[in-house]
Amino acid sequence: MTLRHPRTSRSAKRSASRGSVTAETAAMLPALMVVLAAALWAIQAVGAQLECVDAARTAARAAARGEPLDQVRDFARSVTRPDAEVDVTRDPEFTKVQITVEVRPAWGRSLPAVRVSAAAITNTEP
Repeated sequence: MTLRHPRTSRSAKRSASRGSVTAETAAMLPALMVVLAAALWAIQAVGAQLECVDAARTAARAAARGEPLDQVRDFARSVTRPDAEVDVTRDPEFTKVQITVEVRPAWGRSLPAVRVSAAAITNTEP
């Protein structure tokens, strides 16, 4: 009959639990990376939204003052992104600028784009 030392069985249990923690962490890591990537994409989309809001306000003021509409569109694209859709409407009463941008994460160009847009309306100056 062989007797085991009690500490030997404890250390075996401890090393088995260490292995399961490592396996659980390895299984959870991809899910954590997906959540992190989605959060970074959301931050990028919010940043593009804020750029569109600022550009739309500034472009609407310029268009309402009577600036040429082509220059207003070019300015709005220079402030946001070159591929931005800029729609400027000016009538005697109101001037409206709407800017739309498609946002894709830099790390996943094959993913579908998120469209963000902003509009600004102001009174047209005489």
